[in-house]
Amino acid sequence: MGIERPVTVEIGILIIYTYYREEEKNYYYRIIFLFSFRKKIMNTNEIATRLAELCRQGQYETAHKELYAEDAVSIEQEASPAFAKETKGLDAIIEKAHKWESMVQEVHKLSVSAPVVADNSFACTMYMDITMKESGRIGMTELCVYKVKDGKIVSEQFFM
Repeated sequence: MGIERPVTVEIGILIIYTYYREEEKNYYYRIIFLFSFRKKIMNTNEIATRLAELCRQGQYETAHKELYAEDAVSIEQEASPAFAKETKGLDAIIEKAHKWESMVQEVHKLSVSAPVVADNSFACTMYMDITMKESGRIGMTELCVYKVKDGKIVSEQFFM
């Protein structure tokens, strides 16, 4: 397995406009270049750093939309009455995060460790001191493990 390297993708649209002038009995071509831009695909280290930064700020939806693949999978340690063991798809993961946020009354403290990064995966710990609406104040630490493919997070898995 090789080291993941940043890739740049160039995207552009080129339109060739063809017209005929009857009086000259000739075809003409006009090339119209609409736009071009380059987009750098983030490597695993950049994704890990950005995710940790956004989580520390509590910006989970931004992290999901910016860093996750459309077909990403989220895996809990075990199923619970509130959450399935496995959630598939970006929209479902965002919905799951909204559900979690709706269950939290107050966040007293949130910390995210520096990520430990491998070629196509990384891990960090997340500590939360929170008050849940139904069960009161709790402190919990999770080990969060992520897999990356083509510049996007394709899976996340949580361990207590």
